[in-house]
Amino acid sequence: MARLRETDLYPPLKAFLEAQGYEVKSEVTGADVVAMRDDDVDPLIVEMKTGMNLTLVQQGVARQALTDWVYLAVPTFRGRKALAGHVALCRRLGLGFITIRPRDGFVEVHCDPGPYVPRQSRPRQGRLLREFQRRVGDPNAGGSVGVKLVTAYRQDALRCAGFLRDNGPARGADVAREASVPRATTIMRDDHYGWFERVARGVYAVTPRGLEEITGFGAPEADQAGITGDC
Repeated sequence: MARLRETDLYPPLKAFLEAQGYEVKSEVTGADVVAMRDDDVDPLIVEMKTGMNLTLVQQGVARQALTDWVYLAVPTFRGRKALAGHVALCRRLGLGFITIRPRDGFVEVHCDPGPYVPRQSRPRQGRLLREFQRRVGDPNAGGSVGVKLVTAYRQDALRCAGFLRDNGPARGADVAREASVPRATTIMRDDHYGWFERVARGVYAVTPRGLEEITGFGAPEADQAGITGDC
């Protein structure tokens, strides 16, 4: 199978634009594709690459000095998450985003150029801030991939397991009070990690697996900035 080239993207893109009434020309003063319609004042510019990369984004941003109507175009690719990320980036930069399927010439416009209006997600921001405030210290290495991360929830679970190791089976209320983990009963009851077992009504003990985790991570000390709030 021949390697895809940028020139392979041009015929279907040109046909797509011409079907919408544009006159299309390529390689105009450095721009890959320039299109104009009779009633338009500003040109439409499309920069193409065989894959989404920083160079393409930089070219698109540079073309915004010439017109507000700048699109980036790449071949169709797999991966909804990647597509959503590319579209979000283009929207933030005020760029349009197009994918082209070379085998049949299908062209899809995923977003048009336009001013970006930031929209913060209050629920997501709240989760981030709660995790930051509740986490004790800085137990993870930034940029870690493929390793277990220590979250505030995990730290609370470790404190519960550590208390049970040192004191034996106990009621959730006692663990919550003595280990400074308000959600201790919920953590031990849900047992997401397999560290706890119920030995009587409302009474929990640490499992061998939980003991191994305590040995590996250690039970963090309670920190007043990190022990309040809901799960």
